[in-house]
Amino acid sequence: MTTRARRCSQRPSGLEKPRPHWQILTSPFRKSKTKPNGKKPPAEEKKLYLDPEFTKIRVVDFDLKELVVLPREIDLNEWLASNTTTFFNLINLQYSTISEFCTGETCQAMTAWNTIYYWYDERGKKTKCTAPQYVDFVMSLCQKLVTDEEIFPTKYGKEFPNSFESLVKKICRYLFHVLAHLYWAHFKETVALDLQGHLNTLYAHFIVFVREFNLIDPKETCIMDDLSEVLCTPAPLPVPTPAPSTPASAPSPSSQNHVTER
Repeated sequence: MTTRARRCSQRPSGLEKPRPHWQILTSPFRKSKTKPNGKKPPAEEKKLYLDPEFTKIRVVDFDLKELVVLPREIDLNEWLASNTTTFFNLINLQYSTISEFCTGETCQAMTAWNTIYYWYDERGKKTKCTAPQYVDFVMSLCQKLVTDEEIFPTKYGKEFPNSFESLVKKICRYLFHVLAHLYWAHFKETVALDLQGHLNTLYAHFIVFVREFNLIDPKETCIMDDLSEVLCTPAPLPVPTPAPSTPASAPSPSSQNHVTER
């Protein structure tokens, strides 16, 4: 089965929505922008997701770089399409796990640290919407793009459009906003659901991927650089257990699972 055929078979015929969709107000060619809200985050609101107790939890223990490098026999656009579609589905699923806690009352703006994300409609009007509204705009737009045969073709012989790379960058930038909001506003709920390992692994995989292919401007992701620094550092190779005749004691499980920080 070809890469394109595999990607086609993995695509859901109708993506299950975490909530009823809002009307799509955006144009695929219009950027949303970030703007500091001018307020310093309260001192007591520490970044819980940076606690070593949580950052060490992953669902894989190998270098994610190996997963994102372009295979020699695969076309670049096919690789970008396959991975982008997968990240969209996984991030949408991750958000759906806490969507009941992300409401217009609890998240009156789409925030991450000291940044508010605004949405721009097709006329260029800036809208400060609630986080669930913003996420719904993002997921609706992403679904529309990745299921468009003219943009993400799945049939043999169908070419990718010239705008394909720029649209992939747009999708990745929006998906990063959702991940950043999950960590900033809903990490406690994620921990309560015991899903921090999944979120950490998904985030690290996503960041390693977009860095490999320069899909997001570093200025966009800098608000999460502290987390990226921790999670994207390859885990150390496991220390081999000494032979029975060796007097040295075997390393403890905690030392084997420790994630090295740069």
